Amino acid sequence: MSTLTFFLLAAFFELAGCFAFWSYFRLGRPAWILGLGTISVLLFALVLAKVDTAFAGRAYAAYGGVYIGASLLWMSVVEGMKPDRWDAVGASICLIGTLVILFGRR
Repeated sequence: MSTLTFFLLAAFFELAGCFAFWSYFRLGRPAWILGLGTISVLLFALVLAKVDTAFAGRAYAAYGGVYIGASLLWMSVVEGMKPDRWDAVGASICLIGTLVILFGRR
């Protein structure tokens, strides 16, 4: 799989897992949701570890921009709140940083 595919899968699992905890503590969802959240966060770690890079820190740094963009998409699709222009500008800056980290000359 490609790096982008791993990043997108990682973002989904991380967001789903963290949202499970959010929904338990903030929205009063049942306790079993924490089990799903835990499994999802474990899958996030497994998927992110599959990224083909020599250094974990570089993978995590590049993933950060993808996570920010995916978080705003999550906010829109799952939570029903559309990102504003400042969200879009901030995410764009972070995604540019991701591209620099991934494709910068070394």
